[in-house]
Amino acid sequence: MLKIRDLTYSVEGRTLIEEASVTIPTGHKVGIVGRNGAGKTTLFRLIKGDLVLEGGAIEIPARARIGGVAQEVPGNEVSLLDTVLAEDKERAALMAESETATDPHRIAEIQTRLADIDAWSAEGRASSILKGLGFTDEEIAMPCSAFSGGWRMRVALAGVLFSQPDFLLLDEPTNYLDLEGALWLETYLAKYPHTVLLISHDRALLNRAVGAILHLEGKKLTLYTGGYDDFARTRAAQRAVQAAAAKKQEAHRAHLQSFVDRFKAKASKAKQAQSRVKMLEKMETITAPEDAARMVFSFPTPEELSPPILRIEGGSVGYDGKAILQRLDLRIDQDDRIALLGRNGEGKSTLSKLLSDRLPAMGGDITRHKKLRVGFFAQHQVDELHLDETPLQHLRRALPNLEPTKLRARLAGFGLGADQAETEVGRLSGGQKARLSLLLATLDAPHLLILDEPTNHLDIESREALVEALTEYTGAVVLVSHDMHLLSLVADRLWLVKDGRVTPYEEDLEAYRRFLVQGDEKPKEAKAKPAPKVKKATREELMALRSEVRKCEDRVEKLNDMSEKLQVKLANPDLYEDKQAAVVWQKKYAEVSEAMDRAEALWMAALEKLEAAGGKS
Repeated sequence: MLKIRDLTYSVEGRTLIEEASVTIPTGHKVGIVGRNGAGKTTLFRLIKGDLVLEGGAIEIPARARIGGVAQEVPGNEVSLLDTVLAEDKERAALMAESETATDPHRIAEIQTRLADIDAWSAEGRASSILKGLGFTDEEIAMPCSAFSGGWRMRVALAGVLFSQPDFLLLDEPTNYLDLEGALWLETYLAKYPHTVLLISHDRALLNRAVGAILHLEGKKLTLYTGGYDDFARTRAAQRAVQAAAAKKQEAHRAHLQSFVDRFKAKASKAKQAQSRVKMLEKMETITAPEDAARMVFSFPTPEELSPPILRIEGGSVGYDGKAILQRLDLRIDQDDRIALLGRNGEGKSTLSKLLSDRLPAMGGDITRHKKLRVGFFAQHQVDELHLDETPLQHLRRALPNLEPTKLRARLAGFGLGADQAETEVGRLSGGQKARLSLLLATLDAPHLLILDEPTNHLDIESREALVEALTEYTGAVVLVSHDMHLLSLVADRLWLVKDGRVTPYEEDLEAYRRFLVQGDEKPKEAKAKPAPKVKKATREELMALRSEVRKCEDRVEKLNDMSEKLQVKLANPDLYEDKQAAVVWQKKYAEVSEAMDRAEALWMAALEKLEAAGGKS
């Protein structure tokens, strides 16, 4: 059990945590959330004992092992497997002693203990973890020096998972993982036999891998039962109640103050006025919840190009004369939202480079619209920013003829305010650097935007803002991401990169997740059905069908907005003081709900017509 009692801690005179208390039972899996800078990582360091408490206490059982991911794995010649095995300190020490021990009694003790800790299956367990995090059998035997920093972080993660500490502390572990690795980790953590504390902005991970959410807000710690979605619903309800109570109290306070102001000078009302003054003094203020800072991404709007904007026929691509992907037959239109699926090493990044014209094709025909502009974002671009320059200087170099006020407006459109605009990049947070890189990638209003792990270092609010921006964006989007929530909300087409080919994946993301978790030989494909012969629709007919779909979609969105406003109205207790008015509003809500059903039916029918005509929804 982990007990935090009246914890207080400050950084540079700013109090992060003040008299915060929480108890986490043994074996619980807990996600830790809170705004950037709230003190989540500081809380981890306090639990591990890396920082000295200012006040309060953190109680952990004696001899309990606390484990977290090392900041860096040495680039030495030790193999990945041996590096991970070495993280189990007891096993490593016993194995070393077993080679030199001569006393028969001690040898027997060592062998008994090795059996107790299942030491003989250690290599298999370590290999399984490394494979789950994306390493192949050949790579597991390679030295750490053969891998980059991001891959070494995976080795560090494998090491702490293998050592199985009593308290496992993970700070944004999916930042260095692809989708397949993130899904494997999700399953692993759900079955982990000890206590897990997880700082993450990955909603899917927080929904599936943990059973409680610890919220750090207002310098306090509050524990909520359930995953992130449960927490978000509970929190929203609490904020609504708190806001209503604050509003009601403010009205009551104003009423009392009005009485005092009117009658305090009248002798006949002096007692009543004084009584209300005392009521005001005793009244404990209910503070309305703070509104979260609005997170934004304002992508520029490209002009519309005739389809397709990019076409590959019989294409192949690779390196040094060796093809990684072959027989590529792909088409991208400007309204496409495509997610690339596939295990590490299958060629997702290679395909992204081909689509963005960063890697030439080895064969086949590639047709690009003559006006096509492509924006490309990859995590390594964040690392290539000039650390000694400000975001304003980065933007001025890219747009030398633009006025300073317009440059600042561009930065503000990506959530980089006046303070961040003049701050050296080296002092910005990871999320702020990612925003700057996304801005630079979209400056010229690309018709095709290729995003490789865009959510790394972005908090949940920023991820939601990115989803909103991509939904409204009028260019094509190709996504590679470990964030299932982002993919599920943005992508409407799935391409599977596997065995040197790129093919449409006809199942949904949930089916792909099941395939990865269950470890099937290959994704289950939808059973082929003989397609009825239909007359191919003309381009004009397809455009008309797409227009009808958009109209139906707009109708559903408007009705949905009306429904939400009416729900807020009907949830107000004051409405029911006038029964006749309440009945009127209830009838309006019933009418909107009925209209919504009809609109959704029309929308589905329009979509089916478009798909039957060979178009894409």
